[in-house]
Amino acid sequence: QVQLVESGGGLVQAGGSLRLSCAASERTFSNLAMGWFRQAPGKEREVVATINWSGGSTYYSDSVKGRFTISRDNAKNTVYLQMNSLKPEDSGIYYCAARSTGTLFTTVGGIDYWAKGTLVTVSS
Repeated sequence: QVQLVESGGGLVQAGGSLRLSCAASERTFSNLAMGWFRQAPGKEREVVATINWSGGSTYYSDSVKGRFTISRDNAKNTVYLQMNSLKPEDSGIYYCAARSTGTLFTTVGGIDYWAKGTLVTVSS
């Protein structure tokens, strides 16, 4: 079982920045494709950004493209989500997730591991 532990959530003013981190417990981290999802109250969980095992391929939802950056440091077993120019509609619980195949994914289906989620609140 892979454990994913998130950090970096909190309250930020609109237009500000926040960086989320997700550390994996396994040394096989470099084999995992990773991603970030979010869920706002009353809405379905949606893909925010994903990254393949090497970091060579990334995917962003249209709503965050140009503002968010996903990256990974396989030596530290950690994936990051840098969030800039934050908007109130970015608020929600952000979930780090992993897929064991290592190839880039763009949907919520087929996720093997989930973090507990960290709350991000963007005030206007």
